[in-house]
Amino acid sequence: MNFDRQPKAVYIHVPFCAHHCGYCNFSVIAGRDDLIEDYLQAIEIELSWLERPRPVETIFVGGGTPTHLAESQLIRLFDTIGRWFPLESDDNEISVEANPAGFTENKMDLLVGYGVNRLSLGGQSFNADKLQRLERDHCGDDVVCVVEQASKRFSSISLDLIFAAPDETLTEWQEDLELGLQLPIKHISTYGLTYEHGTTFWSRRQKGELSSAEEELEADMYLSAISTIQSRGLVHYEVSNFARPGHECRHNMTYWRGEPYFAAGPGAARYIGGRRETNHRSLRTYLKRVLAGESPTDESEQLSIAGAACERLIFGLRMLAGVELTEFHDSTGFTVDELAGTEVAQFIEQGLLQVEDNHLKLTQAGLLVSDSIWPELLTRL
Repeated sequence: MNFDRQPKAVYIHVPFCAHHCGYCNFSVIAGRDDLIEDYLQAIEIELSWLERPRPVETIFVGGGTPTHLAESQLIRLFDTIGRWFPLESDDNEISVEANPAGFTENKMDLLVGYGVNRLSLGGQSFNADKLQRLERDHCGDDVVCVVEQASKRFSSISLDLIFAAPDETLTEWQEDLELGLQLPIKHISTYGLTYEHGTTFWSRRQKGELSSAEEELEADMYLSAISTIQSRGLVHYEVSNFARPGHECRHNMTYWRGEPYFAAGPGAARYIGGRRETNHRSLRTYLKRVLAGESPTDESEQLSIAGAACERLIFGLRMLAGVELTEFHDSTGFTVDELAGTEVAQFIEQGLLQVEDNHLKLTQAGLLVSDSIWPELLTRL
């Protein structure tokens, strides 16, 4: 592993939302727009600690809802990002997450002016009842309208959809897929609803107000997504992600390939020089520390060379192509057998992993339980 490699990607976290959805476990805050100016000042301070501009190839501005910021605030944010992270070449990817509600054409034009060429839209569904159950603040028509407007401006649009929502049927999920695939999108991400500890959905499930989808139904929904989306020409390239050729998310590929990246903002995680650092999730704590000139880092871990290689193996297995065994050895200095021979053999025996054309990768059975494989494999290693 080469820990001297300089990051070519940066993630900026914008925590502000108009509404905090009950299932969301990200570092977000709603109803505190009065803190946006302090946040922008803190981002300027945190990035100034880089001391010099760092050329990158991909920029991802996520949240939260970055497009919740007013136009003047977006200008200030992107001026700051551009100052510290100039693009290394014309071959770049600048992604921004957006929600349909409140995303105006003026804001779209503003983002295009800053070189944004990829939009990640949190649509989640077109079904009015499902959107209400998910506590979303838009309707299906809003998703359609924003995609149609954005397709005239951005070269790549990604649509997020959630399945296994409370009381959702397989038919309803298939209708969401069909409606989404009729739109001019180049990428689609599908996520099974999870009940994260600390969210209101978790508490409501504990009280019996919500119930998780049956495992068999959730599996059927996932398999239905794979077959339906692939039938429309999009390639299933990562556990939850599909893209038309050439429109895979380059920024996220940085994570899955174990490459280094910068990050700033509350809850943001960076990986530089073999060290993983995560900023404090609380916006208030983040602001207090940074505005006082103190580090916002809450967690920090220096990986060993072997530890970094293990992480790269696990992240790499998220991709449908899997891990090319010869390249893995050449880039990390370890063979997969040296790192995890026993564990991998057990997963192969269980039918969850396979070796095909010198690639170690998930089987279809492994895809269905991949979220349980990663922590188990990481714990063993």
